[in-house]
Amino acid sequence: MGDIKKFGFENLDAWKLSIELSKEIYKITTQWPESEKYGLTSQIRIAINSISLNIAEGNGKYSLMEKAKFTSISYCSSQEVMNAIILANALGFISENIVNHYRTKIKILTKKLASLRNSQLKRHETQTINPKHNKL
Repeated sequence: MGDIKKFGFENLDAWKLSIELSKEIYKITTQWPESEKYGLTSQIRIAINSISLNIAEGNGKYSLMEKAKFTSISYCSSQEVMNAIILANALGFISENIVNHYRTKIKILTKKLASLRNSQLKRHETQTINPKHNKL
C-alpha cells in the first residue's frame, strides 16, 4: 500500500492557514463567558469553519467561476471573523495584542484567498478565450 493521496484543497496554503486559525479560535473561545456560548462564540466558530469548508467545497466544483465564488465566500467569512475578534475585544474578552495577532494572520489569509481567486478568474478567462486549452 502506498501513500494515501490528498485531496487538492489540502495542498492550498489558504486552506492550511484557515485550519490553523480554526484551531486557534476554538482554543481562545473556550475562555469566553459561558453566556456567549450561543452568541459570539458560536458565530465566530461558524465563520472560521466556513473559510476552510468553502475552500474545500469550491475545490470540488468543475467550473472555475464556481471555484472563484466559493473562494470569495471564504474571503467574506475571514472578514466576519475579524469583525468578531474586534467585537470580542470591545466586550473585554480578549486583549488588543490578541486582536493584532489575528489581524496579521487574517491579512495574510485574505491575501492568499485574493490571490487564489484571481488565479481562478484568470484561468477562466484563458479558457473562455482559448477553449482548446480547457484543463482544470
